[in-house]
Amino acid sequence: MPHTPGARPPKPRRSLRRRAALTAAVAALLIGAAAPQPSPTARGIGDRLFPDLGNPGFDIAAYDISFVYHGNDKPLDAVTVIEAEAATDLDSFNLDFTHGTVGSVEVNGLQADFATAKEDLVVTPRVALPRGGRFTVTVRHTSDPRGSGDGGWVRTGDGLVMANQADAGHRVFPGSDHPSDKARFTFHVTAPKDLTVVANGLPTGRRARGAVTSWSYRTGHPMATELAQVSIGRSAVLTRTGPHGLPLRDVVPAADRQQLQKWTARTPGHLAWMEKKVGRYPFENYGVLIADASTGFELETQTLSLFERGLFTNAAFPAWYVDAVMVHELAHQWFGNSVSPRTWSDLWLNEGHATWYEALYAQEKSGKPLVDRMRLAYEQSDTWRADGGPPAAIKAPVPGKKISIFRPVVYDGSALVLYALRQKIGAPAFDRLERAWVAGHRDATATTADFVALASKVSGQDLKPFLHAWLYEAKTPPMPGHPTWKTAKKPE
Repeated sequence: MPHTPGARPPKPRRSLRRRAALTAAVAALLIGAAAPQPSPTARGIGDRLFPDLGNPGFDIAAYDISFVYHGNDKPLDAVTVIEAEAATDLDSFNLDFTHGTVGSVEVNGLQADFATAKEDLVVTPRVALPRGGRFTVTVRHTSDPRGSGDGGWVRTGDGLVMANQADAGHRVFPGSDHPSDKARFTFHVTAPKDLTVVANGLPTGRRARGAVTSWSYRTGHPMATELAQVSIGRSAVLTRTGPHGLPLRDVVPAADRQQLQKWTARTPGHLAWMEKKVGRYPFENYGVLIADASTGFELETQTLSLFERGLFTNAAFPAWYVDAVMVHELAHQWFGNSVSPRTWSDLWLNEGHATWYEALYAQEKSGKPLVDRMRLAYEQSDTWRADGGPPAAIKAPVPGKKISIFRPVVYDGSALVLYALRQKIGAPAFDRLERAWVAGHRDATATTADFVALASKVSGQDLKPFLHAWLYEAKTPPMPGHPTWKTAKKPE
């Protein structure tokens, strides 16, 4: 209650219960009794679509991950070493990790306490970490390829590959499983000597020891966890040179080498075409990884795009379509890999651009008119927005189906946004924008707001109202230059 001026406040009286509690507390301090520790809690960075992923309080600079492969029906033995920097004082911190058993955790060489909370590994170091300090975390764990239907390890006919998009990297190794926290990666993989191991980046060593061989790879650029790739199998590695001497290596099932070589040989031409559109390829090497697996998708894992074998062997897929899909995944190396989304709501910047260059390639190389594809997309756009949300504000994943954020609205629905933008500002300004975007944000992350701001700067127009309508509104705006285009009504 408020104090009354002029009145003397009553003298407080301490109850016997309160006095007894204080006495017990003092006694506990005197004898060194430990205070009860709070329960471990899962924490994330609060992404609108995946709020529990990512880890607040620190930034990861590098991963060094070792795997020992024992076969598809057994967990891999693994050690993940993380180099990080504390963004604030840390008494404890979280790593994203599930689908494996943790044996021990060390922080700066000292054993640390750890516990699990949902899909997090909560680590309490022996010595608190100061803000701005660099620290090393070593986690000894297993990585289980069994029951991996939610992504992560994918079992193939002769081994394993990774498919971590969007949120499955932490089903393979502990870390910060969000594209906003990119880091450099080193992989060491030990497997039976009759198998071949390939991973992101360039090889740094190979050593045979009796019945096994150990392989090492390192990335030359930072990478998001969703883009990590390790392939273990009976594979043939085909090498060649791309534009300006770029090292190329394609990984295919050894038994299909001859059959698939006509497709892998197309990669240098794809690279040359993309470089004419947006500038120099951003990484140290490139290639395609063709796996004997049925995933239902292809995936732009960094420097080594993952494809299903069936895409190339099923006669139902016309050649022009396969060619364009290969360009789609290649385009992601610029859009999504080198320039990564700051949040998952920025996904349209990845998939919209990859779809755009896929469609543009099909027009230029196979005579499939871009305008026809965009007109069909316009007709469906309102339905896609109703089902999945507008391109830059897609709906949250369906419970139990986290990959469901990859809806039509982020593919052709988002390419349609780019088409509208080109119609608005003209092809020359649009081409300058694309080059400026990938050059200005190379090896970094960027947002939708960054793209809108750059588009306005390059074009000399305030595009914020125009692009807000195309990116965030429930109904598709009128298409510049095509006043007769109409959206179809959603079936009842």
